[in-house]
Amino acid sequence: MGRSLAVDGNNMLYQFLATIRAPDGQPFTDRSGRVTAHLIGLLYRTTSWLEQQIRPVWVFDGRPPDLKAGTLRTRLLAKERAQEAWAEALAAGDLETARRKAAQTSRLTRPMIEEAVHVLHALGLPTVQAPSEGEAEGAQMAAAGTVWASASEDYDSLLFGTPRLVRGLASRRPRTGTQAAQLLERERVLSDLGISQDELILIGLIIGTDFNDGAKGYGPKKALKLVQKHLGWEAALRTAGLDPPEVEEAAEIFRHPMVIEVPTPVFSEPNEEELTRLLVTEHDFSEERVLGALQRIRSAPKHKATPLPAPGRQQRLDAYPEGEP
Repeated sequence: MGRSLAVDGNNMLYQFLATIRAPDGQPFTDRSGRVTAHLIGLLYRTTSWLEQQIRPVWVFDGRPPDLKAGTLRTRLLAKERAQEAWAEALAAGDLETARRKAAQTSRLTRPMIEEAVHVLHALGLPTVQAPSEGEAEGAQMAAAGTVWASASEDYDSLLFGTPRLVRGLASRRPRTGTQAAQLLERERVLSDLGISQDELILIGLIIGTDFNDGAKGYGPKKALKLVQKHLGWEAALRTAGLDPPEVEEAAEIFRHPMVIEVPTPVFSEPNEEELTRLLVTEHDFSEERVLGALQRIRSAPKHKATPLPAPGRQQRLDAYPEGEP
């Protein structure tokens, strides 16, 4: 039945909102002015995944940890600055800059997520509401064997303990249009770097995470070099100029994240009537295209044999064999 993945839902929908836009950066909307880019991406990318025997379990964020408040404020200010830059570029007729800046203004609202969940259920796909960070929940699901891997663009999934992380799941190769996703296996990463899981978290804290400011002057390479000296937790932090007690709470978010136990996901057949109502009636999608996507899903092969990967190499997702979950 292919591979099941815990997809970082908020992360993925943000990608759709950022990339699916008009040439001048304007978002696609329905006749009522409601943004539809997240639903466009969801329908067509999900259809493509199912055709490739990738079974997505969409996981959505819950309440963020209090330590993330600063990061969220910074992101909001960045969006406001990008909005101003987009308007200026548009007024100047600079469409290339306008589109680039517009991508940075994307906002994912609770109603958008609720719409996405309804569409996913109509497609027969399971969703999970995480109590806090969706990445943490996806990592827990992968570690428990509920899914094969977690899928996100954020490396934090490795800090949360996922055994396998798929990145670039929404990417396509320009010429062939084939899946461009890459797989990272946490144990292999740790072995290749010669560090432990706690030291991986330490690198994240030194660089900076959503929950703490990093050490001044430290990027990934310098942080890795420091941690590979195996000085110990406190000594490494102090060497980088960080106060261990101040980052301990952030470290605990990665070590013991707020997650729930999720049962084995259930996939079902799409509900054509409900999907048509949601996309065609509610959001002015082309009925022909929606029905075409449904036909592609129903015609997708149920079994697919793929070769084993060469050891020690980072592989495309579709280079891995089928299996459960």
